[in-house]
Amino acid sequence: MKLHLLPLPAFAIAAVIAAPAQAQEGTSQEVIVVSAQRANQTEVIAGGTLGVLGAKDALDVPFVVRTFDESLILNQQPLTLGEVLENDPSIRTTYAFGNAAEQFVIRGFPLYGDDIGMNGLYGISPRQLIAPELYSGVQVLNGANAFLNGAAPGGTGIGGNVSLQLKRAGDSPLTRVTASYLSDSHFGGSADIARRFGENDQFGVRVNGAYRSGDVAVNDEFRRTIVGGASFDWTTDNLRVTLDGAYQRYEVNHLRPQVVIGNGAIPEVPEADLNYGPSFARTELQDIFGLARIEYDVADNAMLYVSGGALDGNEEGTYGGITITDAETGAGTIGPSIIPARINNEAVEAGLRVKLGEAVTHEINFGGNINWQQFRTAFDFRAGYDTNLYDPVDAPISPVSTFASGDLDDPKLNSRSVQLSAFASDTIGFWNDRIMLTGGLRLQEITQKNYDVATGDFTGRLSTSAITPVVGLVVKPTERISLFANRIEGLQPGARAPVSGIDPDNPGSGELPVTNGGQALAPARSVQYEVGGKVGLDRVQASLALFTIEQPSSYLAVDPDVPGQLRFGRYGEQRNRGIELFFTVQPTDGLRLIAGGSVVDAKLKRTPGGVNEGNDALGVPDYTLNANVEWDVPFVPGFTLTGRAIHTGEQAANVTNTSYLDDWTTLDLGARYVLAAGGAPITLRFGVDNVTDERFWSSSYSAFASGDTARLLQGRPRTFRGSVSVDF
Repeated sequence: MKLHLLPLPAFAIAAVIAAPAQAQEGTSQEVIVVSAQRANQTEVIAGGTLGVLGAKDALDVPFVVRTFDESLILNQQPLTLGEVLENDPSIRTTYAFGNAAEQFVIRGFPLYGDDIGMNGLYGISPRQLIAPELYSGVQVLNGANAFLNGAAPGGTGIGGNVSLQLKRAGDSPLTRVTASYLSDSHFGGSADIARRFGENDQFGVRVNGAYRSGDVAVNDEFRRTIVGGASFDWTTDNLRVTLDGAYQRYEVNHLRPQVVIGNGAIPEVPEADLNYGPSFARTELQDIFGLARIEYDVADNAMLYVSGGALDGNEEGTYGGITITDAETGAGTIGPSIIPARINNEAVEAGLRVKLGEAVTHEINFGGNINWQQFRTAFDFRAGYDTNLYDPVDAPISPVSTFASGDLDDPKLNSRSVQLSAFASDTIGFWNDRIMLTGGLRLQEITQKNYDVATGDFTGRLSTSAITPVVGLVVKPTERISLFANRIEGLQPGARAPVSGIDPDNPGSGELPVTNGGQALAPARSVQYEVGGKVGLDRVQASLALFTIEQPSSYLAVDPDVPGQLRFGRYGEQRNRGIELFFTVQPTDGLRLIAGGSVVDAKLKRTPGGVNEGNDALGVPDYTLNANVEWDVPFVPGFTLTGRAIHTGEQAANVTNTSYLDDWTTLDLGARYVLAAGGAPITLRFGVDNVTDERFWSSSYSAFASGDTARLLQGRPRTFRGSVSVDF
């Protein structure tokens, strides 16, 4: 086992140097330490910004919503958005098709990176990997949400939505510098500066950025991140203007890939830090994005708003997925591919919000939005070679193409989509808003055009429109307790078919072409029913929800018309029923608990010919549990101990339900210490993820499963983290 002691001497030295100053300054230093320790407390806010309804307390809406604030991001030093969302018991993270792109499973349904919202708009956030440093909050809204934000352009988000809130200058000046370390040899630094200007502090500026580079805990897996952003805001009595711009570059070399299995056979889990991917595998992601928003109060009770944003993305990837042909011995093949992509997205939304009445109140919203998306790509699949999951073979990428299409240096148009919607809603309040009834309609039109990536020629058009209603009820027996229910429908753009997949009857044949690869399916509708309750007290915030969601199923199957190829299509539906509990508790001063769990019964329904009817859906854990504890040690001022446990129940590894992944548990431990030096608070952090170095398959979820083919993602090995932050 490797020893990871690099950050510890630096932490110890800093503490020793600062200790005399702390003693000399006495009371003033103690005040700095106490204030900084409180500011560093990890928080989860009960509420968020719910699309057209605006910023709301969780007690006042018929949905489950919470926001993980930037204190959590600063304390845990996550590399990706997925590491932030590990704190949510209703979410589990896996990879998207073929590369390092994260996708999430919420209430048993996928949420692609394409469908992560940003400041209320879709299509603006980077679609593969997201560095968390730019964001003041990561909001999670459980359940269907198409009315609130419009249809997610990638066709997912049925089980929930994640929205990012960019950082803004607060009331107090901020100058923070952080140095960080991640085992094995991943070092980084970040800076965050915020100021307000003007006679009444009406103008705000916040600039922040980060650089990280080096090998992570998986053997020889290298990651580099460069991210920077600037935010400007202008506030007067009736006008608010914000402007944001950001840049992100993410590089991953020698990625440990997902493990493709066929016929449901589950191999033993390899060593926790073993890298069985080829050394030529790499991905480079570069994104430039920006947003602007104007809000104008036309009266005391009426606000007009308009917002817009754009993203320009460039992806270059050479991938090497592993397919297991013998689960007992670990024998398999590496299937190389080269797939570039170019993404150009724009989004605009405008609306009016009006509040009326006294005895009976109305909050009326109406407006519309539009999304434009263009996707360009090409692909080149190369001849594979034999390897072994437990004794990997490394080889250069083959120069021989097995099938390819398009220009790798200048990818041609693959798809273009336009989504239009108009919405209207009214929330009627009775009994001093102790009873609130929300009704709304969103008229949505989705147009998708497909093109041949080889020639750029137009190949087909799909268009549909529908009215998707929402009805929600909130009843508050007391000011701090609410009961809620909702029925909401969704309209999703059809998922885009992958260009290749695995034949479950012959997994050793490697990646096979998909006859409708790159093409989008027709849009689909879904429906959700949900009931629950919430509590919002000084020391307790809690939510409990019961739900059922139905959605058409999309996956790969053997194409009966084209031997040796697969086809992506809709086959029956998936019905998920479950219960979720989430709470934050402070039983006594200095002790904080964030915890929760979910149980999901995910079944296949209306399957073709009744095959697999009633079986468990692939990759949906039957239950999940999380607990995150912080304790401010009373006899050591400024010292906080932290711990987190994550447990995931078994999940089906094939749709025939002959194989399941074992349940798994990880334990994370850490500590923070705040001290003062020269009047500036210094925060030292150290943590160990997966303390026991557990070996486990964390997920079998795959949006592109073909029959009994699943893609297993191995959990992260023991990982050491350390950071030092100085607030000047």
